Amino acid sequence: MITRYIHKRLLLSAAILFMASCSPDTVDGDGNGITQSSVDASFTATKTAENRYTLKRSFNNYITSKWNIDDDGFNIGKEEETLFLPDAGTYVIQHQAIGIGGVVAGTSSQTIVVPTSDPVSGNMIQGGRFDTPDEIAKWTKHIISPSGAEWVFSNGKATIVANGGSQQAIYQAVNVEAGKKYSIDMVASSDTALVNTWFEVYVLNSIPASGQDVGGTVYRNINTWAGCGTSAFKGKISSVGCDAAKNGGVFTATTTGTVYLVIKCGGDTVNSLSIDKVEFRRMQ
Repeated sequence: MITRYIHKRLLLSAAILFMASCSPDTVDGDGNGITQSSVDASFTATKTAENRYTLKRSFNNYITSKWNIDDDGFNIGKEEETLFLPDAGTYVIQHQAIGIGGVVAGTSSQTIVVPTSDPVSGNMIQGGRFDTPDEIAKWTKHIISPSGAEWVFSNGKATIVANGGSQQAIYQAVNVEAGKKYSIDMVASSDTALVNTWFEVYVLNSIPASGQDVGGTVYRNINTWAGCGTSAFKGKISSVGCDAAKNGGVFTATTTGTVYLVIKCGGDTVNSLSIDKVEFRRMQ
C-alpha cells in the first residue's frame, strides 16, 4: 500500500510540472487567448431599392455583432442585415463587434440620408418623436387613476412615472382603411428595473370617459410578470417586449374610419419608462 501511494505522488508531481511548462507567463501576445484585442468593426451600407438598404460587416474574426439603428439601442444582429427606412430623414447606423467575454472589440458608424418617405409605409402617427411643442400637441392624455401616474413630455420623449398600481394613457386618432393591415412599434427605454408594471398598446374605436380603464386586444406589451422590463432596457418593443400573443404589433382594420392608438402604462414602481419614435404604418 505504501509503495502504491508513493507512485501516485510521483505521477501527480510530474503532471503539475508538465502543466506548468505548457502555461504561458502572461495572457498577452501569444498567451491563452482570453484577452480581446481590437478588431475592424467597419461595415458597408448598400442601397438596394428606394428606402431599403443592406448592412454587411466587413470583418468576421469576432463572436457576434450588435447594430444600433438611429439610436434605437444596440441589439444582437447578423453579419448581414436588411434595413427598411420608410421615413425621409438622416439616420446614424452604428455597429459593434463583440469579442471574447462579450467585450466590445470595435465600433463604427455611418450616416444614411433618405430623401423621400415611402408612399405606402410612411408613418401615419404625427409627432411620434415628441421633439417639438407642435408634435407633443398631437397627443392627448387619458386619465385612468386619479393620481399616482403621469405622462410627461420632455427631452424628445414621453416618459411615465407611476406608483402604487396607478396608471395613465396617451392616445392619438388615426384614419384607417377596411381590410388593410397596419404595423405598430416604438422605442421604449428605462434606466431602472420596473416593478409589477404593465405597458400595453391598443387600437380602439372610441376612448372611454375620463377615469375609466381601457382594454381590448394588446398589440405591444412590456410586462414584468411575463418576464420583460425586470432590468434596464432600450430598444424597439418588437425586440424588448414579451408575451408573443400580446406583442405581435399588427392591426387589421375591419371598417374604414377613425381609430385611436392608445398607449397605457401603470405599476407599483415605474421610475422613468420612456417612449420615442412611435410608428403606425400601413403594410404592403
